[in-house]
Amino acid sequence: MTNSIEELAQADVIFVIGSNTTEQHPLIGMRIVEAVRKNGAKLIVADPRKIRLSDFATIDVRLTPGTNLAFINGILNTIVTEGLANEEFIASRTEGYEEFKASVLKFTPEKVEELTGVPAATIREIARIYAKATNASIVYAMGITQHVTGTANVKALANLALITGQIGKEASGVNPLRGQNNVQGACDMGALPDVLPGYQKLSEEDVLNKFAQKWGQNFAHGKGLTVSKMMEEAAHGGIKALYVMGENPVLSDPDSSHVEEGLQNVELLVVQDIFMTETAKFAHVILPGASFIEKDGTFTNTERRVQRVRKALDPIGEAKPDWLILTELIKAFGYEASYTHPKDIMDEINQLVPSYGGITYERLENQGLQWPCPSVDHPGTKYLHKDKFSRGLGKFTPAVYRPAEEQVSEEYPFLLTTGRVQHHYHTGTMTRRSWALDREYPDGFIEINSEDGKALGIWNHSRVKVISARGEIEARAVLTDRIKQGVVFMTFHFGDSPVNKLTNRNLDPDVEIPELKVCAVRIEGVR
Repeated sequence: MTNSIEELAQADVIFVIGSNTTEQHPLIGMRIVEAVRKNGAKLIVADPRKIRLSDFATIDVRLTPGTNLAFINGILNTIVTEGLANEEFIASRTEGYEEFKASVLKFTPEKVEELTGVPAATIREIARIYAKATNASIVYAMGITQHVTGTANVKALANLALITGQIGKEASGVNPLRGQNNVQGACDMGALPDVLPGYQKLSEEDVLNKFAQKWGQNFAHGKGLTVSKMMEEAAHGGIKALYVMGENPVLSDPDSSHVEEGLQNVELLVVQDIFMTETAKFAHVILPGASFIEKDGTFTNTERRVQRVRKALDPIGEAKPDWLILTELIKAFGYEASYTHPKDIMDEINQLVPSYGGITYERLENQGLQWPCPSVDHPGTKYLHKDKFSRGLGKFTPAVYRPAEEQVSEEYPFLLTTGRVQHHYHTGTMTRRSWALDREYPDGFIEINSEDGKALGIWNHSRVKVISARGEIEARAVLTDRIKQGVVFMTFHFGDSPVNKLTNRNLDPDVEIPELKVCAVRIEGVR
């Protein structure tokens, strides 16, 4: 997030797109509701479904899955053509505006209405509300990123903040909500294929030299593979060994039959986790990790806030904290690893990662700190880009729209999109072991528009078969008006209705994120 969670309550306009915030990020969702109820903020919600936030929205629109980029460009077109741009901000703090402006002129609201199903008048109204706000905040999640245009979608939202000057100040910005509790921290620490910790580039010699002094001259620093490419390589023999830690790709990755093929094909699969998962069933070796309550360390949350986690219980059985398992593994390979406590690792992070330079265990004792925090006398950074952008000037980027790779056909007449429910988390590895949560949502379901259900001859709560070009599953039908005709919705929590058997492996060409949010299916009743 460019800004902080608490700032949402001070925004006078909040634009939520591709995020079912109250169910996926309920504490942040409460802040948004607070902004509306207590401070009179105008809320704009764009999603394929009617979500809980829709009840608080000034404007609530149903997008056709896969058309986010066209929709955002339609808003940008209105801001340009109606003279709503913040010319002073554009002139003093940005570059590339003229090329960008030319790229959105063809996305008239009327043209965008044809692509998205959102009325042209509504697109214009959204643009006017957002552009005229004193402080406007954009909030998005995986409904924006898990598309073949995921990177372009994010760049378009950045264009929206730049053209209106809604960035570099409080209660504004572009605010992605991370999917799990330490995704931000994992990325910060280099769990990406093309950077070292702190997003330091593999191509910069001074960076490599700095890390070589700590890790040795021959440390691995070649560009790696994304998860999607790892599974592809595993399936075709390009990867011989795979180490999976705290992840369950059999349920969470697209085209799960292909994932299973890859896992079965490797010569060594190691799974490190706190519970037996669908992925762990394929493992040659299982290493029992410790839960958050059984270890010391830090997490970095979605607003860049680094916080302590403290051990309250000893690990059960042979389980060990992840850092200790990895330390012992490094030693077993014959390398030096002199860490005796997570604090030792944080000390190394302070030395190697400039944005974490001032985030020490002592300072985290009573409060969290938001990076960048370069020195021990720095208070942390509440919001980014206050006086200038990290690259100097903010850059407008023409975002070229292209439709989703998979479209409806006579054989597969419905668009399936996926998400979560509040009671379950990710692949249900933890939450489905809670009897109370599992009681509320015990099985997989598919939301179908009531009129579509009637046309198909499907009754509410009857069993149906959902079929794509890659496989088929069964689920319970839920007939509802929360979703538009021609679109259906499923969650990926349930191993008995593994929705990712259906989804496709079409990738964003820039970052290779799969298009989990759009695939074509047909629905049949189960006799």
